Amino acid sequence: MSPEKFAIAQTLFTSIGVVGVAGMVGWVVTTWMRIKNGYPLDGAWSQAVYPKRDDETVERVKLLSQENGQLRAELGAVKDRLANVERIVTDGAGRLSHEIDQLRLGGIN
Repeated sequence: MSPEKFAIAQTLFTSIGVVGVAGMVGWVVTTWMRIKNGYPLDGAWSQAVYPKRDDETVERVKLLSQENGQLRAELGAVKDRLANVERIVTDGAGRLSHEIDQLRLGGIN
């Protein structure tokens, strides 16, 4: 085999090896990300392989759903409070002082 053909073959095999290793690393990384984020894995013939469900997992999902509902309610209350603060800040100072004076006068009578 001539040196030129050997150099071409070496470059070709090196390129094929690099592409193969990159493909395997990509497959491992995507599989790891799917497992980490709870997505089903693909089995033979692209059938989804779901993780095992046990009582502990079901209970954990219930607790997380309950906490999610509580956090949503708290977020709604915070949004209402923020809307009031924004109204106070964006309204003119004269209007705010006028409302305060009206409350004072209404409280004295």
